[in-house]
Amino acid sequence: MIKNTPSKSDPRTDLLRGAIEHRATWYALMIAEAQKAGLDKSFAGKAVFSCGQFHGKSKYPRTDDLKVFADAFANQDVVNCFEMEILKNDGEHLDIDFHYCPLVEAWKKLGIPEEEMPALCDMAMDGDRGIISTYDNFEFALGKTIAKGDDVCEIRINKK
Repeated sequence: MIKNTPSKSDPRTDLLRGAIEHRATWYALMIAEAQKAGLDKSFAGKAVFSCGQFHGKSKYPRTDDLKVFADAFANQDVVNCFEMEILKNDGEHLDIDFHYCPLVEAWKKLGIPEEEMPALCDMAMDGDRGIISTYDNFEFALGKTIAKGDDVCEIRINKK
């Protein structure tokens, strides 16, 4: 059973979580409608990856300094929203554990079967993969995920 209970909140965090839940809701419903129409859902991950690349080029600082990138990627609003724990940020490794996921929360509210959530999560993570793909000297790794029933999502960004 997927556990995903926020441990803290405030009005701004609730607002941001609601916005992310809204995005996750239309994302899941769009994929479901595409599948009903006989389309392969792989289009979704490709589109999210492209969105990540757009944000990587336009939203985040163009730098080879992983610490500078980390400050933008894991800003205080995002840290609060996902209950991120920054385990390491030493310029070579950015290790973050997420303790809450508003996307998973949206999918639970929609009644998405738990066995379908890991695939939705993996496609959603293509956004972060897309962001990191715009940096020649960074690489992205996804470990455990809440959508798979783990207690945390493990995001690892390393300098090449």
